[in-house]
Amino acid sequence: MAGENTDTGDSYSTVTGLVYVFNLIVGTGALTMPAAFSHAGWLVSLLVLLALAFMSYLTTTFVIEAMATANAIVHRHVIQHYKKAIKEEEMGPINCQSELVADLLTDEVISNAIDRDEQLPLLLNTVDSVDYYSITERIELGKMASIFFNKVGVNLFYLCIVVYLYGDLTIYAAAIAKSLRDVTCNYVVEGPNCTSIYNSTDPCWTTASSISRHGVYMVYLALFLCLLGPFTFFNVQKTKYLQILTTVMRWLAFIIMIVLTTVALSKGKGRGTPLVADIKGVPNLFGVCVYSFMCHHSLPSLITPIRNKDRLFSVLFADYLLILCFYSLLSFTGIFTFENLQDVYTLNFEPQKCGDSDTVVSSVPFLQYFLALFPVFTLSTNFPIIAITLRNNLKSLFLKESKKYSFFLECILFPVITVIPPVAIAFATESLEILVGITGSYAGAVIQYVVPALLVYYARKDSLTSIGLGVKKQHSSPFLHIGWIVFVCAWALACVIFVTVDHITSL
Repeated sequence: MAGENTDTGDSYSTVTGLVYVFNLIVGTGALTMPAAFSHAGWLVSLLVLLALAFMSYLTTTFVIEAMATANAIVHRHVIQHYKKAIKEEEMGPINCQSELVADLLTDEVISNAIDRDEQLPLLLNTVDSVDYYSITERIELGKMASIFFNKVGVNLFYLCIVVYLYGDLTIYAAAIAKSLRDVTCNYVVEGPNCTSIYNSTDPCWTTASSISRHGVYMVYLALFLCLLGPFTFFNVQKTKYLQILTTVMRWLAFIIMIVLTTVALSKGKGRGTPLVADIKGVPNLFGVCVYSFMCHHSLPSLITPIRNKDRLFSVLFADYLLILCFYSLLSFTGIFTFENLQDVYTLNFEPQKCGDSDTVVSSVPFLQYFLALFPVFTLSTNFPIIAITLRNNLKSLFLKESKKYSFFLECILFPVITVIPPVAIAFATESLEILVGITGSYAGAVIQYVVPALLVYYARKDSLTSIGLGVKKQHSSPFLHIGWIVFVCAWALACVIFVTVDHITSL
């Protein structure tokens, strides 16, 4: 991403790296998956989930191969630089064919590359002695796009990232405001078995107040903007302890939801009777699943610090299988437990306001409020980080690094255009399922399918011209045939057309 450097930070074990990947993938999208499952039918949802999990894994291997090739190009120029330094008996200027590659070769990168191989001066003339394709430098997707794409391709890449991050922030804002609204409102529309179906025009409280539920939602959105929006004007880094706290809360919430629904089903309290298949719900399910398997934009930060990458693809495949099982368990227990699923799954566990006699799951107040407010706690901590990432990407798209701009443009305008549009969209709609579906169906599909396919295609071409044949090439994707790249691009195009046609016909 823009604004991030290329140092790798502390290294960690393979298991730790896979835990990080798991935590990155299993996030906000999981909260909207049970509702998407119920609308599309359990059988077709399972088949779509299997297909999209495989596609996500396939393109993950593409990103990792592109990372390895980008590292190989950097390593090659480091060795050329070192050879020239030896020849001239002093560190001369870097002689790179590409200015974009030269930008990556800072003094720190060169020093790190040389320190990692103390025998480098003795082995410079032996091609196989240097692991060109070892992933040792963290080269983010933006930098890889700069290496492998032309200027138009780089701008299109940043545009897709920007659109995706705007969607992310919109989902965060709407989820937080909706969770706060549903927890604090106490007006109830009586329904069978204590089930309440609300309209946005219904009053929020049982008092004489005339403010509607949508009005309260907009009030919470305004408060959210005032409290978290100012962080966009500063540089905030996610600390280690904040990551730990967020991870613990996330896993605690997911485990509690699965346990509560499993207990309810075992006691025969399940009220859900989901359809087997409903084609009308598939387009939105596609977007939700793409969003729920998104990790590609952060892979360089997570994969590079892993110490042992020998069996990287195998353990990543196991990680995807575990995530697939987790999503299936969360969704299936949800759709068979609840008759009407909220688009934010945690809201199904909120305190019942029309009596607890027929409560499907546990009526322990602490658990009810903890789950209902879970999106507020976790998404509030992530919102400033995503907002700052979006701000930096907007600057990369519209500003030149070598040029100086006014204080108003850099420090005022870009933070404002970062935070205002997503909140404005959240004001217009509070449907999380639609927001996640659209974000995943378009920007998410490009980032998860098209970008990795094009990166690995041009990376393979550049590796032949820059590195040549006969060099040990580890971390090559198992899907080496050009047909896989064509298949991924065709899949992305077909899915986007299908979703678009469905949206147009449903208007």
